Amino acid sequence: MRCVEIAQPGGPDVLRLAERPDPVPAAGEVLIEVAAAGVNRPDVLQRLGAYPPPPGASDVPGLEVAGRVMAVGPDVVGLRPGDTVCALVSGGGYASRCVAPVPQCLPIPAGLDLVAAAAMPETFFTVWTNVFERGALQRGETALFHGGTSGIGTTAIQLAVARGARVLATAGSDEKCRACVALGAEHAINYRTADFVAAVLEHTGGRGVDLVLDIMGGSYVPRNLATLAIDGRLVQIGLLEGAPTATIDLRRILGRRLTLTGSTLRARSVDEKGRIAAALRREVWPLVEAGGVKPIVAATFPLADAAAAHRLMESSTHVGKIVLVT
Repeated sequence: MRCVEIAQPGGPDVLRLAERPDPVPAAGEVLIEVAAAGVNRPDVLQRLGAYPPPPGASDVPGLEVAGRVMAVGPDVVGLRPGDTVCALVSGGGYASRCVAPVPQCLPIPAGLDLVAAAAMPETFFTVWTNVFERGALQRGETALFHGGTSGIGTTAIQLAVARGARVLATAGSDEKCRACVALGAEHAINYRTADFVAAVLEHTGGRGVDLVLDIMGGSYVPRNLATLAIDGRLVQIGLLEGAPTATIDLRRILGRRLTLTGSTLRARSVDEKGRIAAALRREVWPLVEAGGVKPIVAATFPLADAAAAHRLMESSTHVGKIVLVT
């Protein structure tokens, strides 16, 4: 198979095209002939040496793929060669062939091609489990999503609106703010020119929001807490600001009955990820097939141009997902 290796920790140019033996599906796994693979922020962190793959996972980057099942391992039920799927993987996605556990595979939603499907697993799994399971966002509640034009943000905005919530978002330019509104946010805040805390409180009449989904961490944490309504929830899923710690006033948490939680996805067990996949198929796939929710693909690159895809990711000028096509 062809794959993209990380020659050493560093910039995008350390990504190199290589050939390796085809992976062999173990019990409960399938071998996928990859048509397309999503590019995500964790891939960039892995390339930099800051996010190593979990034990047993491939060192090849890439956390989501779409393609055709080529072969099945022992004890596989429900999938057979020739089926088309998209899948969440713990590594190995930047390749022409990739193995995936069956519980982490999903059918391609009707109406989507393989490129669009490859842009779904990582962000849809992440948004579902954090916004609707951990964060328990309900119809009629209001959410604030940071990074509204990221893969996570574009997914979260659409899913929350489709399920009856109100959405505010932040983004780094007026153009990106307009993109958030076009996706369904009722208000978007340019964090470079406005104080998002003041803007959220003004827009909600001082009440605040019921949920914040944050990818930044650091100095954002106390400001996020300041935007929360009584019984609000802050869900932390990233630390893009770089600081692993934050200083918060615990009196605010006590007085307003706030919840601070968070999670990561990559190291979870196959059973846990399979449970999320089952929820997506039941709760979200019908919304996608009805046309109310869709993955936003900003750009595609050939597998050999993975370095260019990473440069675009790091520029933060795109809206939606970046996809490698094999």
